[in-house]
Amino acid sequence: MSDAPTTVNVTILDKEYQVACPPDEVDALTASARYLDTQMNEIRETGKIFGLDRIAVMAALNITNEYLNKQLVVETAEHLVGSKVQALNERVSQ
Repeated sequence: MSDAPTTVNVTILDKEYQVACPPDEVDALTASARYLDTQMNEIRETGKIFGLDRIAVMAALNITNEYLNKQLVVETAEHLVGSKVQALNERVSQ
């Protein structure tokens, strides 16, 4: 199997882009492009923001906010699990 980058065509906001990526990341890239396209289309459809660059920035801000909120949830869950594991280890030690 070749590790050479694969060129993938993705469509975002009715424009086609060619993106190179490793062969094992094609599905993730395609899914990411679809998600971005959906987000940008939703922003465009509100009619409140004009211009591709502004729509892209708003989509990036929204996606980053989603990511950071989910990251916070994951970190909180990891902390809680870690605390419970530590408490269980202490109980077992006693």
